[in-house]
Parts: sequence; C-alpha cells; structure tokens
Amino acid sequence: MDARRYPPASILLHWLMLVLLAGVYAAIELHDEFPDGSPAYERLETLHFMLGLSVLLLVVVRLALRSRFTAPPITPAPPAWQRTASKVVHGLLYALMLGMPIGGWLMLSAKGEAVPFFGLTLPPLVAPDKDLAHLIEEIHETVGVAGYWLIGLHALAALAHHYIVRDDTLRRMLPGR
Repeated sequence: MDARRYPPASILLHWLMLVLLAGVYAAIELHDEFPDGSPAYERLETLHFMLGLSVLLLVVVRLALRSRFTAPPITPAPPAWQRTASKVVHGLLYALMLGMPIGGWLMLSAKGEAVPFFGLTLPPLVAPDKDLAHLIEEIHETVGVAGYWLIGLHALAALAHHYIVRDDTLRRMLPGR
C-alpha cells in the first residue's frame, strides 16, 4: 500500500458516500416536483430514507477504517490553521452523516410512520409524538441545508488545494494510481 494515499477501501467508501449523498439530496429535492402523495413523490421520499440509512451504515464502516488507518500526510504540509479547519470540517461532515439519518429515523418514528430499508421495516426509535416529529423535521431540514454548504466547502477546499496550492491533498483520495 502506498503510504502517500488513503487505503483503497477508504477511497472507495469516500466516493461511494459522495454518490449516496448526491442521491439523498436529489431524491428529496425532486420529490417536491410531484404532487404530495403521488406514486412518484412517495417513491422518491422512500428512496431518500433508504439512501440516508445507507449513509448511516457506511459512515460507521468509514469511522472504523479511519480508526484503524492514519491519514497520509499532505505534502507539502499545510499551515496549522488549515489543519485545524480541516479537522473541524471533517468532524462536522461525520456529524452530518451520522446525525441526519438518525434524525430522519427519529422523525419517521415520531410521525408513527414505517421506516423502510430495502424491503425491511426498521423498528421505531421513539413513540409517536406529533410535536416531537415537527421539531425534528425542522432541525432535519435546517441541518440539511447547512449540509449543502458544508459539502460544498469540503469540495471547494479540495479543489483549491489541488489547483491553487498544488499539494497532494486531493490526489491522496483519488481512485486509481
């Protein structure tokens, strides 16, 4: 294994998470293009739930890998403030990938709705409670919007490191050689 790059499993999971997150956001944005309760609306909403729960499963695997392997050093080494900013953004991204699916599961549970996951129905996490469901939904939507900005910041920083700073920040996570 090349010590200058992330392990192949980490690289695969990183890009798979990007695809899943794009699907999560696309499904919830597109579902509003259809009448509430229509088959297309319901299918996209269900897809949003299932992809979100897939993110939850895979982020647990990513965290396990992250605890086992150290990140390869960036060459040349960035200044301390950039290392700190990177840790903060990565921490927030992991919080987003853990918190949002759990929040969605809690919200569906509080609404008294089934929690679908690829043919399974997951158990509710809380008893039905309309007020709690509304509160969680408001938080979920607000954090979801913040997620757009956070993911965008992460991507912008990676591109800036690659094209402006010209270090190996992005190359460490790119697939291939």
